[in-house]
Amino acid sequence: MSRIFTTSVAAVYPLYLTKVEKKGRTKDELDEVIRWLTGFDQATLERHLSEETTFEDFFARAPMNPNASLVTGVVCGVRVEDVEDPLMQRIRCLDKLVDELARGKAMATVLRG
Repeated sequence: MSRIFTTSVAAVYPLYLTKVEKKGRTKDELDEVIRWLTGFDQATLERHLSEETTFEDFFARAPMNPNASLVTGVVCGVRVEDVEDPLMQRIRCLDKLVDELARGKAMATVLRG
């Protein structure tokens, strides 16, 4: 089991936020990306952050967007679509979306619109 599985989403969220804000993006855009992927509404997302839900529980409860399979590419030298563990693949999808947001891609592109 990877250590990230038992890490709280709230512990990583500020790192995601710093990354996107350094590139001129906003908290609202980050939240929109997370909501798109997970299927959570804003209140549910905020509850998971405040309760310090682990990535394992966070993604276990997420209905997930049916278009999540469209998230492809490389994160940390690993192809998202080639990750065999379903939980790790979801985490890598989130990482990929945050990277795309930080790189300035249009929101419609990031959200596979």
